[in-house]
Amino acid sequence: MRALLEVENLRKYYPIFGGLFKKKVADVKAVDGINLTIFKGECFGLVGESGCGKTTFGKTVIRLLKPTDGHIYFDVPPNIREKMRELELDGSPTALRELERLRKEYDLATYKGKKLRKLRRKMQIVYQDPTTSLNPRMLVKDIVGEPLKVHKLARGGEVIEKVVKMLQRVGLSEKHLYRYPHEFSGGQRQRIAIARALITNPDFIVLDEPTSAVDVSVRSQLLDLFISLQKEYGLTYLFISHDLSVIECISNRVGVMYLGKIVELAPTKELFDEPAHPYTKALISAIPVPDPNVKRKKILLSGDVPSPINPPKGCRFYPRCWKARDICRVEEPKLVRTKGNHFVACHFPED
Repeated sequence: MRALLEVENLRKYYPIFGGLFKKKVADVKAVDGINLTIFKGECFGLVGESGCGKTTFGKTVIRLLKPTDGHIYFDVPPNIREKMRELELDGSPTALRELERLRKEYDLATYKGKKLRKLRRKMQIVYQDPTTSLNPRMLVKDIVGEPLKVHKLARGGEVIEKVVKMLQRVGLSEKHLYRYPHEFSGGQRQRIAIARALITNPDFIVLDEPTSAVDVSVRSQLLDLFISLQKEYGLTYLFISHDLSVIECISNRVGVMYLGKIVELAPTKELFDEPAHPYTKALISAIPVPDPNVKRKKILLSGDVPSPINPPKGCRFYPRCWKARDICRVEEPKLVRTKGNHFVACHFPED
């Protein structure tokens, strides 16, 4: 499979200013050194507790936020990426100069101005709450059609024609063109947001908890819509959610995030059948089972999530982990392959 998005050592810190002269006194380490590859045509699920950095990661990879450090490569030809890896291994001054030149050309973290604006049409986002992401003073025809005008993809009557087709594709109709967002239900507003994201024919879409603000019945309809749209348009998704049942339904692979880092990464079935990280095991144990005859032992984690301003040294999960030992307090575990495509960052993974 071809890599569409590659992230290397990505960091996003939010500075904290204090004191009389408002100097920087600390950083909120929302995303702290993530390495990840998302392949073309797949749906990659990202799960974790609220505040672990999922949304910040999603916004950073599509450059709505400027990364503090790291590299983001989007749809780079495989031969170019291979050349960049070779230059990095070479390490000579000449190789490093050539590597720097290639990074300026292909690294999204360095993009500015027109170069960044051109990228927008290929990478889109659907937010959690359509009530806040849709302009209440704009008609639906303008909300969905605006990206076409911004990127100069259509004009005049062609804009309305494309908007109508896209609305029909997501389950709405032409009669909705001249209405405002407040005149729709939550599920319909989310369909408008989906139409707006799709109108520029993107390759990659970040879905930031797109089903959490709607009813359960509407949730299943939206999931079916996402799946059918992915097949029809050849889309690649980063699906962010704290609902593991939704992630299990739609994702090909899953990354588990804790306090700014990926702690486990595996194909969906393998992750749910054989979780290797204690945190993942605790999350899965909390999923409700719809069969009253099936008993699942819940793992209750002690304590609270540590502060991202001053995360623990060593393993970030050790203050809440029942398997923690001395090494966990001083040495941070690396994300390593355990078997197949299963990766885990733990000194003592589950059997």
